[in-house]
Amino acid sequence: MTDHTPYQKKIIERYYRNFDAIAFQRLSESVTDLFLAEGKARDRLWKRVEETLRKLEFPESRIAHLMTKRDPQLLVGVLKELDAKS
Repeated sequence: MTDHTPYQKKIIERYYRNFDAIAFQRLSESVTDLFLAEGKARDRLWKRVEETLRKLEFPESRIAHLMTKRDPQLLVGVLKELDAKS
């Protein structure tokens, strides 16, 4: 692993300190994109949503249900739930 400058270390530290907010923002943007996307682009977005929810340690059973249904409205409900927790 390379040595980081103090400036880079601060950037990395802030990223991990704010990871939940960054992931929440990413999910919020994905909802909008899912309503507009079609075909392969929509599949890629759902894959990104799944990965982000896993990083946020969302319950695996809920992720599986969401991925089975692939309904953006359900993702809106998940966002409201995550927002209430923070």
